[in-house]
Amino acid sequence: MPDGNSTAVDVFVSVGSNIEPERNLRLACNELEQDFGALSLSPVYRNPAVGFEGEDFLNMVIGFRSASAPEYIVARMEDLHQKAKRVRQQNPFSPRTLDVDVLLYGDLVRRRLKLPHGDIDKYGFVLGPLAEIAPDILHPVNGKTMQALWDDFDEASTPMTQVDIGLN
Repeated sequence: MPDGNSTAVDVFVSVGSNIEPERNLRLACNELEQDFGALSLSPVYRNPAVGFEGEDFLNMVIGFRSASAPEYIVARMEDLHQKAKRVRQQNPFSPRTLDVDVLLYGDLVRRRLKLPHGDIDKYGFVLGPLAEIAPDILHPVNGKTMQALWDDFDEASTPMTQVDIGLN
C-alpha cells in the first residue's frame, strides 16, 4: 500500500448497489478490510433508486484509517468497481453492481479528487449513515459536524429503511 503521508487520517467511503446488492456490499467490505484493516460500518439502508426507475439500492458508509495517498484510495475504489464488474452507462443514474465514492479523506479539500464529495449533504442515504458512524467529524468546507448536517437534512426527501444483511 503506497504511503501518502506519515500520518494516518480518517477516510470515509459510501458504498451502494442495486444489482446483487448484498453480495456486492460484502465484496466491498471484505476488500476494504484486506486493504486498510479495521473498518467502521454504518448500518445498511434500503432506498429507492434516485434519478431513474429501477430496483432499490442498498447503501452504507464505511470508515477506516489510512496513511495512503488520497489518489491511491480513489484508484482502489475504481479497482473495486472493476472487481464487481460494474458497467458504466452514459447516464450516471443507472443500475449498478457497485458504486463506491470517497466522501472524506481527513480534512482534505481537493476539487480534482472531489474531496469532500458533493453527495455528503445532497443525499440522505450518504449523510445519514455517515452521521451515524462519524457524528462529530467536521465537514472540511462548511465546518459543520455530520450530525448537525443530518439534523438539518430533509429526511423525507430520501426514504430509507434499515436492513440487516449480516455485516455488523
